[in-house]
Amino acid sequence: MTTGSYQQFCPVAMAAEILCTRWTIILLREMFAGSTRFNELRRGVPRMSPALLSQRLKELEAAGIVAHAASSADPSVSEYRLTESGRELGPLVEAFGIWGQRRIESKLSLQHLDVDLLMWDMRRNLNTTPMPARRSVVEIVYPELPSAQRRWWLIVDPGAGVDLCKIDPGFDVDLYVSADLRSMTAIWLGLDTVRAAVASQRMVLTGSRQLASSMQTWLGLSPFAKERKLAS
Repeated sequence: MTTGSYQQFCPVAMAAEILCTRWTIILLREMFAGSTRFNELRRGVPRMSPALLSQRLKELEAAGIVAHAASSADPSVSEYRLTESGRELGPLVEAFGIWGQRRIESKLSLQHLDVDLLMWDMRRNLNTTPMPARRSVVEIVYPELPSAQRRWWLIVDPGAGVDLCKIDPGFDVDLYVSADLRSMTAIWLGLDTVRAAVASQRMVLTGSRQLASSMQTWLGLSPFAKERKLAS
């Protein structure tokens, strides 16, 4: 797994040789979040090159942590799934996130903003329970970003689930959301709230009052947002 070895019999050292290579824990985070296909994993680690992603998957497979097989829905597509050994790492990956949420300073948490990763995480964590029992479309605009990253559409369909588009899907929009990326990321991390962002005019909501008033509830927040921040 690594170019070198700690050359220690200690189980911590031996586990670190497998798990502490660059991107490995982040890749496991994506798999625990439900991503199974190569392109899904790429969307969860957008700054990881396809070649390195392929290499890490092969290394994790060699270590018995990941197995891949043809998808039952589409035999032409491979799916990567955690083995029993891989699933045992769940508490470790969760502990990383809990520690990071509690102990990393807020200004450091918000230092590396990534709209692609944020919107992908929002899509898969969105809570559809308070949404209307019909298709709802939310357009989110980040005015300060380049045009290619500025506009996003979340499409929530009771039958089809949640979809994310970077190109206008052509549906009527129920709620328009305009916000800066830092504020939206802070809300997703549980460091800010929709109400506070609206009150300070860092976020503007236009359209469905029902969707606007319940946004804090349905917005897909980080699984660690509930953890209390211990660092300032």
